[in-house]
Amino acid sequence: MVSLGYLGYVAAESRLYQAFENRELDEILKSVPPEPRQPTSPQTRPRPRPVEGATIGRIEIPRLGVSVVIRAGSDARTLRLAVGHIPGTALPGEIGNIGLAGHRDTFFRRLRDIRPDDEIRIVTTEGTFAFRVEDTIVVNPKDVWVLDATPSSTLTLVTCYPFTFFGSAPQRFIVRAREVRG
Repeated sequence: MVSLGYLGYVAAESRLYQAFENRELDEILKSVPPEPRQPTSPQTRPRPRPVEGATIGRIEIPRLGVSVVIRAGSDARTLRLAVGHIPGTALPGEIGNIGLAGHRDTFFRRLRDIRPDDEIRIVTTEGTFAFRVEDTIVVNPKDVWVLDATPSSTLTLVTCYPFTFFGSAPQRFIVRAREVRG
């Protein structure tokens, strides 16, 4: 009974957090001048890194109905409340590999239905960045090469696999997408 209560608390906490942060992000986006810089010309110099837990933006996968706040970091609390930006990877709007992680049983549950050519958007105060899914692969947890820097704007989504596994999953499901410009 205590376990069910905790699961209910965690689910309610993440829903409330998402609702609050989405409202806050929408208000910030309304107050930002239109497109402060063109998202079609990625920055070559990295911006200052956000502090752990700071809101970076929102990931949207329209075909799957996914719309989730992105926070800096990939610790347990961050991933319980949002999708986490993996430290050491590029930020949206920078050239390189943007790494985002999410739990397979919460925010990234619908990734099991993602397909090549699906659109993924990252919405930030810097602009909206559109990506097209190129492929998906399954790797072992130690295969961190999927987060290596890339010469172009790339998005890598990471979640545990298999999706129906109970407990700590033995593999990782990776979605790779390229930025679509213009």
